[in-house]
Amino acid sequence: MPDATLPLHRLNATDEVQSMLPVTVRKLSFVVGSTTIIDALDLVVRSGGCTVVMGYNGAGKSVLLRLLNGLIKPSSGEIVWAQKLTPPEIRRRQAMVFQHPILLRRSVADNIRYAMKIHAIPDGEREDRLSNLLTAGDLTHLAERHASVLSGGERQRLAVVRAMSTDPEILFLDEPTSSLDPSSARAIETLITASCKQGTKVVLVTQSAAQAERLAEDVVFIHDGQVTEHSLAAMFFTRPESKPARAFIEGRLDP
Repeated sequence: MPDATLPLHRLNATDEVQSMLPVTVRKLSFVVGSTTIIDALDLVVRSGGCTVVMGYNGAGKSVLLRLLNGLIKPSSGEIVWAQKLTPPEIRRRQAMVFQHPILLRRSVADNIRYAMKIHAIPDGEREDRLSNLLTAGDLTHLAERHASVLSGGERQRLAVVRAMSTDPEILFLDEPTSSLDPSSARAIETLITASCKQGTKVVLVTQSAAQAERLAEDVVFIHDGQVTEHSLAAMFFTRPESKPARAFIEGRLDP
């Protein structure tokens, strides 16, 4: 896997852009019918590194990412960003990659070009940036191939580098490697590491403790729609404090 090295455009020393992080979540709830998925959840996500969100199936991890990304609205509570930004401004400074990537019906290269265009990356930067992105994702030889015929690993790499192309301040990844073979999963991890190194905050949902240990700076553990633990990764994996987190780490089905 090539080194993922990309030029930054937006959030650098000369742009004088104030960070939208930390983001503070207060008493956030999301209810569908009679089912409470997120239940008065409190959380602070700070800038830098990779925050991994873990928990049993149905805990509310993916819903939390969608709430933070603005794809769905909370039933109650609030999400407070460090800067007072309009919803469109918040969305422009974020990106999200789903477990099953949503790609445009066009070539690999044109998927990336379109993302850069709608995020107003300057015309003069786009082709150099595209070249770097294709190299980083090991997609150069597939640049003109239609996205619909890519393998699962190729599709996910394209989704991640397309998200990276917009220089998001915060990148949400919802189990991006859950259906991939080990080689493809490691390729995605390489891209995640590169994105963090270049200043993007990554919030990653994963069920893989091994992956979390490789990537996480801190771990948020969600159980029944609430944060039961939020700690540095080293502490979480050696001395989890909450009963559900201990059960999860020990591989028990019943917390």
